Amino acid sequence: MAQIQLILGGARSGKSRLAEQRAILLLEQGAVNELYYVATAKAQDEEMKSRVFAHQMQRDSRWQLVEEPWHIDKLIATAREDALLLIDCLTLWLSFGLCEMGKAATIDKKEHVLAALESCAATVILVSNEVGHGIIPLGELSREFVDESGWLHQDIAKVADRVDFVIAGLPQCLKGQDV
Repeated sequence: MAQIQLILGGARSGKSRLAEQRAILLLEQGAVNELYYVATAKAQDEEMKSRVFAHQMQRDSRWQLVEEPWHIDKLIATAREDALLLIDCLTLWLSFGLCEMGKAATIDKKEHVLAALESCAATVILVSNEVGHGIIPLGELSREFVDESGWLHQDIAKVADRVDFVIAGLPQCLKGQDV
């Protein structure tokens, strides 16, 4: 049974850990047969390489890693029914889009992602940073990023079966049923 979950939270809130735990539970229950970790980060400096490595070391061998900073819509659209895609994270995907592809291309790609989610046969868990709780940024690109991430989260929350907000490692269910 395909299901879309969105897990939001701040940096180091525990959202990725929650997503991984839910995915493993679904695998162990037999609800899915394959786990794909879709990493949207591009490790372009030593600090980011260190973060990526730390994440990789925490995951067990049941995960198949897919590094994809942009074409997550195609992965979602072609995923098999017995697969689970954990996409971590949407804010890095959005950053790549706005900075590398441009605003118009990013808005267009978002529509493709939403369409793929609506017709997806697989289970998809999307992880993203909630950045709208802070002050309004001074720079134009930063304001654009906050706006676009807020709209992205709202649009995905509409199609998601479940939405959680994680703070201090504690998930709060915003939409759907507690598992």
